[in-house]
Amino acid sequence: MRTTVAEIAPSIYRLSTFVPNVGPTGFTFNQFLIDADEPLLFHYGQRSLFPLIVEAVKRVIPLDKLRWTTCSHVEGDESGALNQWLAAAPNAQPAHGLTGCNIWLADMADRPPRALKDNEVLDLGGKRVRWLDTPHVPHNWDAGLIYEETTGTLFSSDLFTQTGPADPTTQSDIVAPAIAVAERLPFMPPTPMAAPTLRRLAALKPTTIALMHGPTFKGDGAKALEGLASSYQRSAQQ
Repeated sequence: MRTTVAEIAPSIYRLSTFVPNVGPTGFTFNQFLIDADEPLLFHYGQRSLFPLIVEAVKRVIPLDKLRWTTCSHVEGDESGALNQWLAAAPNAQPAHGLTGCNIWLADMADRPPRALKDNEVLDLGGKRVRWLDTPHVPHNWDAGLIYEETTGTLFSSDLFTQTGPADPTTQSDIVAPAIAVAERLPFMPPTPMAAPTLRRLAALKPTTIALMHGPTFKGDGAKALEGLASSYQRSAQQ
């Protein structure tokens, strides 16, 4: 296995590892590095993949420059290597929403976390990252997503999950593949809040959606999120 690096938006890098032995077609795991005066890493990744991912980050910035780390929710591929990153990057501080800090991060992290309020912005210096509470979207009570305002990039975690290998970017439809995966692997609960949360994200009108499992989408992000919202609304009504 190897981790590839691709710039998906100005100074935003996709660190992608294809793991062939997950399921029948393999699975792509992506982390994202936002390079700024205070760089931020989104998704810690699994502990087993840490050696590959840390070398990929070092191709872009020195580890002692990394200032912030965060993820959507507690799960192996999201947060497994949390403390490995804190050990390797001495100036990095973990950050998460208030719920996540209260229920797991404050206890699990080897350094005290920065608790972020819903809609709070971290000014990274050249980049601005907005934290969005999205409980149970894609799953878990502590879930949240981030939106980089200067490039219009939404980091979507498990939303729009695809299986198999994936190119760095695509302009193709990401809604139909996501629905097909969700029908086989119903990882996101179709709660009454699913569609409104997705429509809140659509209102941001992102032009880039950085998928954790799949390619980065370039195009009408609002339309894609509205399409996914309609699918979950129908599921919640059944």
